Amino acid sequence: MTSTASKASTSLFRPWEPSFVTDPYPAYEALRAGGRAHWFEPTNQWLIPHHDDVSALLRDRRLGRTYLHRFTHEEFGRQAPPPEHEPFVTLNGEGMLDLEDPAHARIRRLVSKAFTPRMVEDLAPTVTRLAGELITSLRADGGGDLLARVAEPLPVAVIAEMLGVPPADRGLLRPWSAAITGMFELNPSEETARLAVRASEEFSAYLRELIAVRRREPGEDLISALIAAHDGGDVLSEQEMISTCVLLLNAGHEATVNTTVLGWLALFHHPDQLAVLQRNPERLRDGVEEMLRYDTPLQLFERWVLDDIEVDGTVVPRGSEVALLFGSANRDPARFTDPDRFDVTRPAADNKHVSFGAGIHYCLGAPLARLELVTSFGTLLRDAPGMRLVEEPKWRPGYVIRGPEEMLVTW
Repeated sequence: MTSTASKASTSLFRPWEPSFVTDPYPAYEALRAGGRAHWFEPTNQWLIPHHDDVSALLRDRRLGRTYLHRFTHEEFGRQAPPPEHEPFVTLNGEGMLDLEDPAHARIRRLVSKAFTPRMVEDLAPTVTRLAGELITSLRADGGGDLLARVAEPLPVAVIAEMLGVPPADRGLLRPWSAAITGMFELNPSEETARLAVRASEEFSAYLRELIAVRRREPGEDLISALIAAHDGGDVLSEQEMISTCVLLLNAGHEATVNTTVLGWLALFHHPDQLAVLQRNPERLRDGVEEMLRYDTPLQLFERWVLDDIEVDGTVVPRGSEVALLFGSANRDPARFTDPDRFDVTRPAADNKHVSFGAGIHYCLGAPLARLELVTSFGTLLRDAPGMRLVEEPKWRPGYVIRGPEEMLVTW
């Protein structure tokens, strides 16, 4: 299954090594040069590094985030998850990200009736206020950890506000999210699974109580809107609402947190580009899209092959798993001019990165993420001139959802 050329191409792909996590881009270049599909035995996956292939396979209905709408585990040649993982499996399996049509289309249609563009627009003053408060506090202290003081609390507070989570409970959300998303890394350990299961149980129980309160006392929050959403006689089940809320938190803040710190790291490393945004704040929307492209927080997205596919003459058989390498796709010279150059003036309209996915699983929260990013970067550029990096950050060990452990800044 593995050719000598493919082995050579994958030799630099070492997702468990800190040096690779810090800078995976030389490995991506080798993968792109070596072909369009590479078998990677340590994870039993086909690595797909080219932009056009990643984009096409995200839309290809011969692949899926799940196979259970068509096959049993046994028919697909896979083992069922162990029974002790059931709380995580149920929570994750009832969310839009891991469903296929018709179940996916049904839930997305109902959620879209609650999570509307108007709701995102109405959050703009809240995002602006929260960003201003966090940045004022950081600057008053002369600096600190940009990740812990701004990048993390902003999207968590916004989503908590949107869901109607009381301020006293918001400290629970980030630890639950971190534990659950640990399962999306390559070959997660049993300890990772144990923590994810416990977080799934606790988060689900919390949301079940909050949903019960909103059924009795509806408000202007998203949970109340999810309860009220209907399509003909169809409504969301309690589990579907719980899974939707968890997905909105996990997907909705992980991308924003890591894009904030990765974007600022790119600006600190490219002071000429930082100066462009300081002089031309109207280019910030272009700049945010470039940050999402240049160093995407989600490096890899997995799909199951439901029917045989062919990639450049290589047959990828049913039952396989493909790893779509977003980070590599976003640096593909076949799609982007001078892709390793960080250019905040690259027009957003032409910046066809895949950081929010594509096809039916395109990120529902992308407009909210963009609002948060433009607001936080704009506020920092305006109110915190002279911010600089204290030291190069250390990186978290995770590769799939990739980012620094902290980012110390000062003035």
